[in-house]
Amino acid sequence: MKDSTWDGLIEEIAHETAHFAAAPAAFFGAWKSGVALVGTRLFGRGLHADLEHASSVWDLCPQVELIEDAIGVMSSGEKRFLAALVSFYNAEDGGRLLERVGVRGLADFGGLDLKRRTVIAALLLNYTGW
Repeated sequence: MKDSTWDGLIEEIAHETAHFAAAPAAFFGAWKSGVALVGTRLFGRGLHADLEHASSVWDLCPQVELIEDAIGVMSSGEKRFLAALVSFYNAEDGGRLLERVGVRGLADFGGLDLKRRTVIAALLLNYTGW
C-alpha cells in the first residue's frame, strides 16, 4: 500500500474513533431533545423535572405500556416519531409500534418536520446501544 492510502486509512480510523467516543453524550443530547418534543409524561417518571435533571438515558426511559395506550390518539407524525424513539430503547417493542403506526421503511419518516428528522438522524448517528 502507498503511504497516502495508509494515511487516509489512519485518518478515517481516528475520525471514527473520535466520533464514537463522543457518541454517548451526543445520543443523550438528542434523546433529551426527542423527549422534549414528545413531552415528558411518557418518559422516566413522567415529570418535567426529570428532563432537566436527567444524567443519562436511563433517567428518561420510555414508559412503553403508557406509550402503547397513548399512541392511538396521536397524529400520524407524532406516532411515527414516538415509535422511532421507542425502537432505539427496545428494538422488539419499537418494531411492533412502528408496524402498528404504519412505518414500513425509512421513507415513512419523510413526513416529519425538520426538528424530528434531526433528532432521529442524531440518534441514528450516535447510537452505540442502550
